Amino acid sequence: MKNLWILGLLCVSLFACSPSEEELLKSGIEKMDAQAWPEAVTYFDQLLEKNPNNAIALNAKGVALFQQGKIQEAIPVFDQAIQADSTSYKAWFNRGNAKMALENYKQALADFNIATALDATQTDIYFNRGTALLNMEEYEDAMLDFQTVLQANPNQAEAHFRKAKAELGMNDPIHGLESLTNTVNLDPKNAEAYYLLGVTRMSALGQKNEGCADLKMALSLGYAEAQTWITDFCE
Repeated sequence: MKNLWILGLLCVSLFACSPSEEELLKSGIEKMDAQAWPEAVTYFDQLLEKNPNNAIALNAKGVALFQQGKIQEAIPVFDQAIQADSTSYKAWFNRGNAKMALENYKQALADFNIATALDATQTDIYFNRGTALLNMEEYEDAMLDFQTVLQANPNQAEAHFRKAKAELGMNDPIHGLESLTNTVNLDPKNAEAYYLLGVTRMSALGQKNEGCADLKMALSLGYAEAQTWITDFCE
């Protein structure tokens, strides 16, 4: 009886020491904050053994896999997170990002649309949806998304830059130049923005001197494609 009692106490002790879902989730998030992605996945897997339908852990595990470049593995985990809780925008948004990384822009767009419907205040969704639309050459819709981002944060250089690409795709060089100018004012190291400025000034407005100056700036920042224009039109 004594041996059995000791064994019973040992079982109770082990059970008491087993980490809770909350503790495992916290440990996993801490590992993600430290960018220790494989370790984070280990904690989330332990949690999911306890509760396979924990939507937060599923979404977090998907993000940790995504950050390791394991895109194909991340997508079914995001699928599970959505099945566990379809009302949170996060898993829809993250699955859209994964699909966009695989250049499945149409499928990504569908996920971003649902994410936006679930939480229209998240400007990151508009930015990424605009990027998907830009890659699909849906320039007008892309421009509208980047405008939404800039209404919330007028100083986001990359949003100005992608808005410029949409405007140039719509054959609107005037607004494109304005957006490119905003881009380089906020991010003077954006070589491609200087390149597009130079090309647009020269081809759309005939501003050779200004265009050549922009192209030379692009080249100095490492944008090699500018050299062809400089050789053909600026020397």
